[in-house]
Amino acid sequence: MGTAEQINHTSHHRTLPFVEIMDCTLRDGEQTSGVSFLPHEKLMIARKLLKDVNVDRIEVASARVSEGEKDAVKMICRYAQQIGKLDRVEVLGFVDGTASIDWICDCGGQVINLLAKGSRKHCLHQLKKTPEEHIADIKASLNYADQRGIAVNLYLEDWSGGMKESPEYVYQLIDALKDTKIKRFMLPDTLGVLNPLQVIEFFRKMRKRYPQLHFDFHAHNDYDLAVSNSLAAVLCGAKGLHVTVNGLGERCGNAPLSSVQVILKDQFEAKTSIQEDQLNAISKMVEGYAGISVSPNQPIVGDNVFTQVAGVHADGDSKNNLYCNALVPERFGRKREYALGKNSGKANIARNLEELGLELTAEQTKLVTKRITELGDRKEIVTQEDLPFIVSDVLKHNVPEEKVKLVSYMVSLAYGLKPIASVKVSIDGKQYEADSTGDGQYDAFVKALRKIYKDNLNRTFPLLDNYAVTIPPGGRTDALVQTVITWRNEDKIIRTRGLDADQTEAAIKATFKMLNIIEE
Repeated sequence: MGTAEQINHTSHHRTLPFVEIMDCTLRDGEQTSGVSFLPHEKLMIARKLLKDVNVDRIEVASARVSEGEKDAVKMICRYAQQIGKLDRVEVLGFVDGTASIDWICDCGGQVINLLAKGSRKHCLHQLKKTPEEHIADIKASLNYADQRGIAVNLYLEDWSGGMKESPEYVYQLIDALKDTKIKRFMLPDTLGVLNPLQVIEFFRKMRKRYPQLHFDFHAHNDYDLAVSNSLAAVLCGAKGLHVTVNGLGERCGNAPLSSVQVILKDQFEAKTSIQEDQLNAISKMVEGYAGISVSPNQPIVGDNVFTQVAGVHADGDSKNNLYCNALVPERFGRKREYALGKNSGKANIARNLEELGLELTAEQTKLVTKRITELGDRKEIVTQEDLPFIVSDVLKHNVPEEKVKLVSYMVSLAYGLKPIASVKVSIDGKQYEADSTGDGQYDAFVKALRKIYKDNLNRTFPLLDNYAVTIPPGGRTDALVQTVITWRNEDKIIRTRGLDADQTEAAIKATFKMLNIIEE
């Protein structure tokens, strides 16, 4: 039977078991270049992973790294103990006599992921020890862990290299350790060199030789195969998979939690503990703390993955959801959006108008479509929030005038002094003025507006949640600036955009769009 047939046979004639998910974001993910979590950030991520996302285990640190790391592990262990999940918190430790185990005990931990060498090359050249000496050292660590009440999982570092070049060494190691108290044997593709066919071959050999042992698989993404390799491992008997949020990790990263989860569930009907509606939230939290942006087209958690642009797709969605698959956004705590641009088409625009409660005639929709296409040709991004303004612009006589207007403003910037703004606005036909200083020109402008809303209208002004500026590629000084501002008005999120040659002016345009949305 060929390999493809074997996979087919495996997935159709045997119920896949429950798959344990271990998240390594706080250990392996932190080895991403430029990423270093503060202790309280580690605690916040650990809390969310354990409580909300409900991963089975988390690997939170490497032993003996630093005092800051020790503080973080202590805080996480305290929290995990409070919610009865301390046995799910694991720390990478080394075959170093008693040092790593003592460090973990000092932190209040109960589980060590002991790092042994999974290839003869690593054993001889890195440790400069014979396999027999290495096995004796591992057994000494196991005995000491047992004395201190610490549970042990064993990593076979460079297991993939071992299976390729020295399988007899891998078997020698496991033969010597298979009857110990090691709970899980964790098999990493440390250098990210395997493909799914090799994973299938090697896992079948491991499972055939050691049917009673629990094997985890730990993938790296150097060939963009981390997810594929993880699934191949599960199909051939791996009981646990290691993942990271957003695929963080050394070099090209690890298998992303969200991708592994949905493929396990949808393609192979495997069971996991993961709460899928929390995947987007944990992605955003880690993105913020790590300072590494998620690609807009990253499956499940990217900004654009539930945004339809082509008009034919929006048309199909309105006719029995022709362009929808099992990855519905609501499943992940998100919603489908219909982007507006030159490929939108009438159906897409009609969807957005419907969501906004705007009813237009066929002729009016045609005019609005034409304007959006023109804007798309100029590479402007058009959002649903822009739509009322485009409608207003195209059909001036049909739509009420803006309620909040900028009458005049002045912002000044002088070296050594705080920027100053003077603002005059018209709200429902009545004019108001205010002055303020700020940390920047736009900050001064918004503070003046806040004064008007607080002192003259006795109203709260929305909180600025996020502020992003983009210019077209090439970075010319005369390029148009697009400013995207996210506002939080009580429990509602509003995202508005402004486009202008001047950054402050673009931000001001976005601000007035937001104020008019609130008035409406």
